[in-house]
Amino acid sequence: MQLLLLHLDDALELQPDFVRACTLAGAYHHVDKRGGSAIRLWGKQKMLSDLGRDISRSLPSRGRGPQLAFMGSGDFHHVTALLLDTALERRPVSTTLVHFDNHPDWVNFEGGMHCGSWINSALSNPKIDKVVTVGVCSGDLRNPERKGANLRWLREGKLELYPYEHPPSRVSAEYGSGASYRQDGRALYWNSISAIGEDNFIDRILSRIGTEAVYVTVDKDVLAADDAVTNWDQGRMRLPYLMALISEIGSRHRIIGADVIGDYSVPSYAGGFTTRLLKQAEIFIDQPRLRQAADAVRNINSAANHALLEVLAEAME
Repeated sequence: MQLLLLHLDDALELQPDFVRACTLAGAYHHVDKRGGSAIRLWGKQKMLSDLGRDISRSLPSRGRGPQLAFMGSGDFHHVTALLLDTALERRPVSTTLVHFDNHPDWVNFEGGMHCGSWINSALSNPKIDKVVTVGVCSGDLRNPERKGANLRWLREGKLELYPYEHPPSRVSAEYGSGASYRQDGRALYWNSISAIGEDNFIDRILSRIGTEAVYVTVDKDVLAADDAVTNWDQGRMRLPYLMALISEIGSRHRIIGADVIGDYSVPSYAGGFTTRLLKQAEIFIDQPRLRQAADAVRNINSAANHALLEVLAEAME
């Protein structure tokens, strides 16, 4: 396994114990805060392609095992699409993307890629058999079409979404029924984890992965606030349950790559005045204000990262 710390902001530097442990474990560091400021929340395709090439060049050619990356704030979740492409270039096999997140990241976005749109890019890769999104509790599922959701993936069976818990979603079109939902009139009723039961859901998700190869991405905003502090609203999953799901997936499938994001960092943006203004407006509307002391934030996020590093390293052996 290759361990990568991707420093696009200062989130990981604020956890020196975790960084030190990763460095002792042989982690490679890629530092590009200037590039990170330019693509935070969203970025033009050329910027993202350049970053993807830079990351690939920073990794050694020897020991081409699966890559595990930790990369700071959830504002960079679209970087997962770049890491996924790299993993599939190394191992061009049919793969299921398992996506733990409090948000579905499925909106349409023109002219580049947004941290809330990258699932569309992932599904455009011909080697991705399916995306299974797990743990959503956010308001993105309320009237999703009005919020730009690309729901055709549900209809085509390329995307399954299992909220942790969520009321029905109002939609305007006919989507039929799928493994993770059923439609009744203009409402989608989700097969949520809370309705299925946590123990039963472990069997459910394993039954929905039809490929040997899996890529795992974890946005820690899927976790309850006691287990992570992020830039976004938090879900309701607890850390031990997330670790149990990862462990079970790893015991039955070959994880060809993984990444972890969702550490809080103070937003910093580069680019023109209009771009910076639009990004500031977006976080003002969409992101809650941080109300915890810096020491508490560091301790909570570092503990979660240590735990996720341990379970993912074991699952990727």
